[in-house]
Amino acid sequence: MTSKPPKQIHLAAHFPGVNNTTVWSDPRAGSHIEFSSFAHFARTAERAKFDFLFLAEGLRLREQDGEIYDLDVVGRPDTFTVLAALAAVTERLGLTGTINSTFNEPYEVARQFASLDHLSGGRSAWNVVTSWDAFTGENFRRGGFLPQQERYSRAREFLATANELFDSWHGDEILADQETGTFLRDAKAGAFVHTGRHFDIHGRFNVPRSPQGRPVVFQAGDFDEGREFAAAEADAIFSRYGTLETGRAFYTDVKSRLAAYGRRPDQLLILPAATFALADTDAEAEELAREIRRQQVSGATALKHLEFVWNRDLSAYDPEGPLPDIDPDTGSAHISQGRAQVRMYRDPTATAREWRELAAAHGWSIRDLVIHTGNRQNFIGSPSTIAGAIDDLVQADACDGFILVPHVTPSGLDDFADKVVPLLQERGVFRTEYEGTTLRDHLGLAHPDTARDERAAS
Repeated sequence: MTSKPPKQIHLAAHFPGVNNTTVWSDPRAGSHIEFSSFAHFARTAERAKFDFLFLAEGLRLREQDGEIYDLDVVGRPDTFTVLAALAAVTERLGLTGTINSTFNEPYEVARQFASLDHLSGGRSAWNVVTSWDAFTGENFRRGGFLPQQERYSRAREFLATANELFDSWHGDEILADQETGTFLRDAKAGAFVHTGRHFDIHGRFNVPRSPQGRPVVFQAGDFDEGREFAAAEADAIFSRYGTLETGRAFYTDVKSRLAAYGRRPDQLLILPAATFALADTDAEAEELAREIRRQQVSGATALKHLEFVWNRDLSAYDPEGPLPDIDPDTGSAHISQGRAQVRMYRDPTATAREWRELAAAHGWSIRDLVIHTGNRQNFIGSPSTIAGAIDDLVQADACDGFILVPHVTPSGLDDFADKVVPLLQERGVFRTEYEGTTLRDHLGLAHPDTARDERAAS
């Protein structure tokens, strides 16, 4: 009886933004706008043979009580500009950008991704997201926002329309015969007509078929509509379920939906975001993790986080003191604008009651509570401990790999690349060299033409 070969782990690197993950006050922290930061980060990821680099994107600086939320002030450049520049200083690393389907148009986005795919030699990927609030919409000509069901309806048609544009070129139309003067084999190349609920466009797509045909598609929604959208259309999911129990439940649920769309489980990868605290020993890593959390949650940050639930100005409270004895304000507009976290607390009064009980039981201050109930490092330990934990989760089908989010930019990935990756390679679960040139090659995904033919035959 032959044993089943171990799953190969997929690893990617998320260039962090300034938020409760990033420690911008760390002496090693660098710029979030200078190209040297992006270049250092990308080169480290490529040196470690990671699948791709991931960029998130915010379309408006978030506000709290009418003022810009200070941890959001980063001045990050436009996503496509950064990724195109990184294509010039890397050779194999995939380039993934988060681009919104609520406030953009299919033609312009398809043109940008097809161009990036050409410039990078087939390494582009699109994290398709929607915008959930009217606050963000104020920056755009249409303003407003769409209800949740409408957001996914528009996103599905947006992606379908973009795919029609990508597919309007088949890849064999350019003849460029200098003797006869014939450039195009098919004079109708790029022609498209789309009539739908959200888009009614027709014309000529002006970017020929790119190396990947279409960019790799990521999706990050967690509601039922998002999971169904991912099962039908996505190549990978940017998940928030990085533990064994929650990861396996999410993995099983999403992959079980694929058959309804004629897809196999290996045609959709699940990649949770993951932070880490890495040191020479487990004990040192535990101490480092505690230090990172206290850096991530300053007194001011703790009060701002508490305001997500209380919906009141709590600036007069001492972050090292007890929680407010007043109840959350549930009857007025929220003082935090543009932050998706506020949606996590469906019943603020119940959350406040639970947090008071926790603080009383443990003797926690406001800051202590936010530190202990907020995000923490997914992986804490020595290189061997972290390598083993990552491998165990992937082999247990809790995920297919991880998108790593270091707490320092741009050097926060360096130690992981130098100390953890070699141990995964020794285990035989992570590549020592790139075997292909495109991001689809790295992820084990078929070219969309091949996938389409397989689906039609099934």
